Amino acid sequence: MKRTLPILGVVFTTAVALSGCGLGGTVSSDTTTTAQIPELAPDQEVSIVFESYNYGLAGAWTDTFNELIGDFGEKYPNIKVTAQKPQGNSPNPATDTISSIQNQMAAGTPPDVAQLGFSDLDFTINQLQAKPLDTLVGEDEVQRNFDGEHAYAPRARVLDDWDGHTYGVPFVFSTPVLYMNASLFTEAGLDPANPPATWAEVATAAKQIADRTGKGGVYVDCLTKTAKDWCFQSLVRSNGGRVISEDRRTLTYAEPAVVEVTQMAQDLVNSGSMPKFNQKQGYEAFTRGEMGMLLETSAIQGMFVKGAKDKWDLRSAPMPAFGDKPTVPTNSGAGLHILSNDPAKQRAAWELIKFLTSEESYIKIAKNIGYLPLRTGLLDQPDGLKDWAEENPLLKPNVAQLAKMEPWVSMPGNNYLQIRNGMMDAVEAVVFQGQDPQSTLSAAQAEGAKLLPGA
Repeated sequence: MKRTLPILGVVFTTAVALSGCGLGGTVSSDTTTTAQIPELAPDQEVSIVFESYNYGLAGAWTDTFNELIGDFGEKYPNIKVTAQKPQGNSPNPATDTISSIQNQMAAGTPPDVAQLGFSDLDFTINQLQAKPLDTLVGEDEVQRNFDGEHAYAPRARVLDDWDGHTYGVPFVFSTPVLYMNASLFTEAGLDPANPPATWAEVATAAKQIADRTGKGGVYVDCLTKTAKDWCFQSLVRSNGGRVISEDRRTLTYAEPAVVEVTQMAQDLVNSGSMPKFNQKQGYEAFTRGEMGMLLETSAIQGMFVKGAKDKWDLRSAPMPAFGDKPTVPTNSGAGLHILSNDPAKQRAAWELIKFLTSEESYIKIAKNIGYLPLRTGLLDQPDGLKDWAEENPLLKPNVAQLAKMEPWVSMPGNNYLQIRNGMMDAVEAVVFQGQDPQSTLSAAQAEGAKLLPGA
């Protein structure tokens, strides 16, 4: 199925007119503009290690990144890049990233450049000692990379800013998208041209799909520890709540707005509309055509496209709302950070970061994987992604949601993973194990509060 997207420039004009929020603000005026690391000599050979969780994902992810690293090697033959996945065996390789790097640091062999999740930002800066890019290469150079021929949308370019410095270049992310199996909608007597706009409508449609087709109605991939908390934060913000206070000192995920989110999801399970699946089971069932709806990142859109081809009608819609409350999409994904202390390796790592966030790289990443290209102007360019965008209406909701995106907020302190995991364990217990929402979240919040800095 092919549908033509409306002119995207209006969306991007809206997006770029808005500033980023929540993660340290803009770079201060006294930031140095002078690079502290020298340029590489033309014949200077450097070897660096690049760690990325994309290498733990089979198919389009690894294939695309292998191609990009190969392209980089042709352009920079004096820089040898060894690409590796995080060490660990988690179902979601991104989950292994921090422990993998910590283990390598303890052994004295950390990667030189790493793809690190936005939810790890506090720890990445304060414990992994990621280097401030504006200090290493100069603020002017950092901003030139963000600008380029097609500039980053402002809400994207500030996601790795912290305390007046830019510690990483945002690389790949999505906002929550409601993917739909239009064929199941039709089979269930629903109109796929009018997708559910609220969670109440999702519940009704999912029940009808489950009852009439015998397939799963919906899977919300925001509700398990494996899924992390980026999408859960979006649900919570869209219901008017937060998981942590804006001053980052108080956990707030047992507040009524959050309890209501978990109760909504528990009701989907109790009604038979949402199967008790883990993350992998959920998106694989949707890929096979056995699920009516899936709230998911675009990172695995390529898998859905391949699964649906010549079998069922794949469509997408914006994230549903809680009644008449405005939705607040948060971002998934990660930025690229330099961890090396060696000036030559730092320079080589910066060259790799620039290449991986270039126009040519984003064209391949968008086409092959489905991630939103952060250089959004490419979607309006005939020699960029315009034709591809017009042939891929699945992109439209994700693009539109950029205009109101808020950052995925990292938990503070050295125990941030325990805090986040404790919260998501509680959410999973409520939704899929039938535990009482209020008491379960309150107990987890009380335990999490003991792990906050200064507790």
